[in-house]
Amino acid sequence: MSSSLATSRFADPGHPPATITEFRGVRFLHLGTSWVQGAMRIDKPDAIELEYVQMMMLWTLFNAAPKHIVQLGLGSAALTKFCYRRFPDAQVSAAELNPNVIAICHDQFELPPNDARLDVREMNAMDFVLDPANHGRVDILQVDLYDEEARGPVLDSPAFYQACFDCLSDDGIMTTNVFGDYANYDVNLDNMRDVFDAVVWLPEVHDANIVVLAFKRAPEIDFSILYERAGEIKRSLNLPARSWVNGLKDWMRDQQEN
Repeated sequence: MSSSLATSRFADPGHPPATITEFRGVRFLHLGTSWVQGAMRIDKPDAIELEYVQMMMLWTLFNAAPKHIVQLGLGSAALTKFCYRRFPDAQVSAAELNPNVIAICHDQFELPPNDARLDVREMNAMDFVLDPANHGRVDILQVDLYDEEARGPVLDSPAFYQACFDCLSDDGIMTTNVFGDYANYDVNLDNMRDVFDAVVWLPEVHDANIVVLAFKRAPEIDFSILYERAGEIKRSLNLPARSWVNGLKDWMRDQQEN
């Protein structure tokens, strides 16, 4: 990879500095360490580059037209940009604690400025989900909260997941990335299952990322409908949704066998 391209603009004290590297046409975000916090293919800035980040869009199988999409943890803004561009009738919000991340996303990852539909806020994700003004108003909640060491989610307590649940509308869905030490997996899954009506996850992808889908109200799952929807997602969003349906099918079979 190229040498770090950090500047003082992305190194405000009190937070990890935001830096980038580039390799074979892909720009990577780091927080002062070698851990990759996000990526963007430079000639396709609005596409989602990383496989696990694509999988965070798993909710599209169940909701084709959300009114309010929220991202907790901005990363390289891949999900926020994608939702903003591809769901023009939706409000898109993001909560990011590190001002260096917000600044570098605007400067190096083509995050557009806030407008009537886009609201990227410098704030703690816990404060966002605990705010009564947000309760019952979020259709899709995408959670990807990691610090510079990436040992596990920054927020994973029962109180945090309860607050996420409270933010969701009646048929709201949360997707979250569970990554880090293996001990984190069961803790996170148990805490989510204690709160949500239904929790499922897809098989592990590269670098031990597991994407979890949590429903405020368990849906009826008809795989013929999901495969039909997957075809629509591939055509309209160019996301590999059929593989997601296959993963859900495998997950359900494994659960029944166990």
